[in-house]
Amino acid sequence: MIGEILAERYEVQQLLGKKAGRRTLVARDLNTQQLVIIKLLSFGGDFEWDSLKLFEREAETLKSLSHPLIPRYLDYFEVNSPTIKGFALVQTYIPAPTLEQYLKTGRTFTEAEIKQIAKALLEILIYLHGLHPPVIHRDIKPSNILLGDRSGNRVGEVYLVDFGSVQTVLATESGTRTVVGSYGYMPQEQFGGRTVPASDLYSLGATLIYLVTGTHPADLPQKDFRIQFEQAANVSPGLTRWLKSMTEPSLERRFNSAIEAIAALDKPATTNLPALVGSKPDGSKIQLTKNGDSLEIIVPPPGLNSSILFTGVFAIAWNSFILVWTIGALSAPFPANIPFALFSLPFWSAGCLMVYTFIFSLFGRICLRLNAEQIALSRELFSWKFERPRPSPRKSVNKLVYIPKYFTKDSEGNRVDVSAQLYICSGVQKYQISGNDVGIKSEVELEWLAHELSEWLGLPITNPMGS
Repeated sequence: MIGEILAERYEVQQLLGKKAGRRTLVARDLNTQQLVIIKLLSFGGDFEWDSLKLFEREAETLKSLSHPLIPRYLDYFEVNSPTIKGFALVQTYIPAPTLEQYLKTGRTFTEAEIKQIAKALLEILIYLHGLHPPVIHRDIKPSNILLGDRSGNRVGEVYLVDFGSVQTVLATESGTRTVVGSYGYMPQEQFGGRTVPASDLYSLGATLIYLVTGTHPADLPQKDFRIQFEQAANVSPGLTRWLKSMTEPSLERRFNSAIEAIAALDKPATTNLPALVGSKPDGSKIQLTKNGDSLEIIVPPPGLNSSILFTGVFAIAWNSFILVWTIGALSAPFPANIPFALFSLPFWSAGCLMVYTFIFSLFGRICLRLNAEQIALSRELFSWKFERPRPSPRKSVNKLVYIPKYFTKDSEGNRVDVSAQLYICSGVQKYQISGNDVGIKSEVELEWLAHELSEWLGLPITNPMGS
C-alpha cells in the first residue's frame, strides 16, 4: 500500500502495525502536507461486526475529545479500492516512540521519571473519566503510550493513544458487553465484560510495574490474583504500596478514581520511622492470618508474671477486706446498715475490675479482624466477647499509626516511659492493640504487625510524634 492515495487526499508513507482486519498507517495529507495516522478496518474473511462497532465508537469518541495529549480526530471515510474495502479513521500524527519501544532498546526509568509518567497519565484519565458519560480507555499498556523527548528535568510529554477499545459507562450499562484489552494489563472485572473507571487504574498500574521491573506483568508470578513484582523492582516502599493499591484485584480495595490515585502519589513518604520488621519475630505467640479478603490478628494473654501476680495478690487482699467490711456493715441494725453497705459498692467495682484484669491476663485474648466490610476489635474471655470500640465500615479506615517507645517527664520532672503504640483510625474510632494498658508490649512484634497491616491495607505508616 506504500504510495497509494486514499480518498484522493492521503498518500500512504509507512505501515506502522497490522493485525486481523486492521492496519495502522502513516500518511501525508496532500492538502496540508502534514503527516497523519490512518487506522484501516478492512472487510475480509476474518471480519467481525463487533470490530466495526468498536471502530465506529472509537471515531465517535475521538470526535468528542479535546485534550493536547490525546490524538485529535481529523476524518472518517469509506475505503473502496482494488486492494482494500472498509473504513478509515484519520487522526493527528504524534512523532514519538512508545514506552514499549523505549524498553526494548534497553532504556530504564528512574523512580522520579516513573512518577512523572504516572501523574501525566492520571491527569489524562481525570479528563476522560470526568466526561459525561465517563470514557474508559480499556487498553492502557506500554505500546499505547507515547513518550516525547526529554526536556530539562522532565521525562518528556506523555501521550495516550489507540482508543480502539474505548467504552463509555453509558454503553456498558445499556448495550452488550465486549471483552477487550490486553492480557496482563486487564483487571479481573474486565474479563467478565464489566469495566469501570478504576479498571483503567489497574491497567496503568500494571504498565508502571512493567517500567519498574522490565518484565510484562503476565510474566511475573501471581498470588491471590495479585502481581508479585516487589522482588523484581528497585523502588521505594511508598511507590511499591501505591502500585499495589493501583493493581488490587478487588475493586473495593483499589483506588476509586484517578483523583484519589494522584493524591496518594503526591503524598510525601513518612521519613521519621525506623525500618520495620517484615517477618514474624522468633518466639512470638501472636497469630496472624490473612488472605486477599480478610486479616485477623489474635494477641494471646501475657501469662503470669510479677506484675500480674502482684495484681492477683492485691485483688485477693482488697476483696477480702471489702467482704469483711460488707459483712460487718450488714450485721448492723436495719435500716442503719443500708448506707454502710451501699458505701462499699464502688470498692466492690474496683475489686471486680482487678479480678477481671487478673483472669484476662491468664486466659483472655485480643482480636483485631478486618475484611471487605468492616474492622472490629474485641476482647474475648472464654465464651464472652466484648467489642470495643464498635465495628465500623472497612471503607472508613483512613490511617495507620505506629509510635515507637519514647520518654516524657511528669509534673515533677521525673522521666516516664511511654510504651510503643499501634492503632488504626476508622472515622472517629480508634482500634488499638498496644500501649501502656492494652495488648502487646514488645516493640519488635509491633513493628512486624505495623508492616503487615500497612501492606494489607495499602496505607502508609504514620507517626504523629515524629518531627
